[in-house]
Amino acid sequence: MKLIITIISNKDIEKVLEALSSAGFMATKISTTGQFLEGGHSCIFIGVEDSKTEAVFDVLGKNVTKRVIKQYGVKSTLSGTLLKQPVDVEEYGGVAFVINVDDFRKF
Repeated sequence: MKLIITIISNKDIEKVLEALSSAGFMATKISTTGQFLEGGHSCIFIGVEDSKTEAVFDVLGKNVTKRVIKQYGVKSTLSGTLLKQPVDVEEYGGVAFVINVDDFRKF
């Protein structure tokens, strides 16, 4: 068994949860705080059999959106107008970690 921990942009979270549910996967959403994605993000915990891990990744891949956002300014000790120009930055819609589960029980 595997535990898939995902960090998903809040811009995609509802679509991802609906798609996971439609595909028959149960998930738990936890609101989180951090600097991973601009505009907020949430963690989703998904417990699956080893053989279904790729199916979860297929659902996630089809329902998160990679975006290009404008990042204003670069932190620097230097001064100058070029440092304050907006820069296009790719923002991924999510990231996933897979953990082996030795034991699983429902109560």
